[in-house]
Amino acid sequence: MRILIALTYYRPHVSGLSIYAERLARGLARHGHTVTVLTSRFHPSLPAREQRDGVDVIRVPVATKVSKGAIMPLFPLYAARLVRRHDVVNIHMPQFEAALLAFLGRIFGKGIVLTYQCDLKLPAGVFNRVVQWSLGPLNHLAARLAHRVVTTTEDYAQHSSFLRQYAHKLTAIPPLIDIPPADPAVTHALAERWHFNGRPQIGFAARFAAEKGVEYLLQALPAIVEQVPDVRLVFTGAYKDTVGEEEYLGSLAPLLQRYAERLTFMDLLSDTEMASFFSLCDVLAVTSLNSTEAFGMVQVEAMLEGTPVVASDLPGVREAVRRTGMGEIVPPRDSAALAAAVVRVLQRRQAYVRPRTEVEQTFDVERAIGQYESLFAQLGPSGGEA
Repeated sequence: MRILIALTYYRPHVSGLSIYAERLARGLARHGHTVTVLTSRFHPSLPAREQRDGVDVIRVPVATKVSKGAIMPLFPLYAARLVRRHDVVNIHMPQFEAALLAFLGRIFGKGIVLTYQCDLKLPAGVFNRVVQWSLGPLNHLAARLAHRVVTTTEDYAQHSSFLRQYAHKLTAIPPLIDIPPADPAVTHALAERWHFNGRPQIGFAARFAAEKGVEYLLQALPAIVEQVPDVRLVFTGAYKDTVGEEEYLGSLAPLLQRYAERLTFMDLLSDTEMASFFSLCDVLAVTSLNSTEAFGMVQVEAMLEGTPVVASDLPGVREAVRRTGMGEIVPPRDSAALAAAVVRVLQRRQAYVRPRTEVEQTFDVERAIGQYESLFAQLGPSGGEA
């Protein structure tokens, strides 16, 4: 089958959305499908076209960026050419061009599957509010044109005002979690380089974006230190130069400076290094604030490496702890509850740990890819039912 996957930012951009799409593309290619990714050339150093893990990646030139979006005047030409050549179009939302892609898919009689990664909430500001308001009708048009809409959990879908309107099209496919067991040599090298030294480590693996809520973790630190005096916070991810989040990063500066001696900022890590990072952490904090986080794949990645999680009580986000028992769920924006939960996990860590095989059975990447294959096969080259 010829499958076109479309999203605004693809690897090497690092986000949950880009990692999810990459895992799906690689998995489908590994299963023998012809897979093309249509995305933005968000940095001029990136090649216009390349092969990555058996996937053909085509990047559209970017004229300018608006908030978190990329303006690509040539996108309709690229999209029309590629949609015509493929059997199924898999559109990852949020994406400004989703409605255009779905419309082209209908014109050319292709199967259209939306993967609704999360809601879109742009940073504060009049311009961003106008952009977000204008995208609403386009997103609904894309959903109406699609044959199927994929969500990561029923929990998230039931609480999404957008997804509830398309319940008859929904298919829940668990997130694609694909991380190897930690390599002892890599783990040792990482611990030496970043001076882990046996101190309790609270991990945070995410972009520094307003919806991730890192300020609440920083605010919780004094209460955690009272119970666990030698604790340290360790960050990895795009904590600087995050698209559209410059103002938010500036607002964090006072907290980052206040607790600087307890903070470690690691570089962006490879997949192998990420496995070691999770294994070195004593607990992972997922402090997301709203529906822009639909699951948080890092939770399961940490669990697979034996690390419990403290996660926000949000639809979808709470599912990893619910399904595995590996951690605590706390109200979002509640630093006191977050601190208490982190301390409980640090003090009774082994009570939360489950075998890797048990977590793998709950979140099986090959089973998830197979569900996508079945969905695409139902639509087929003819574009499926109306």
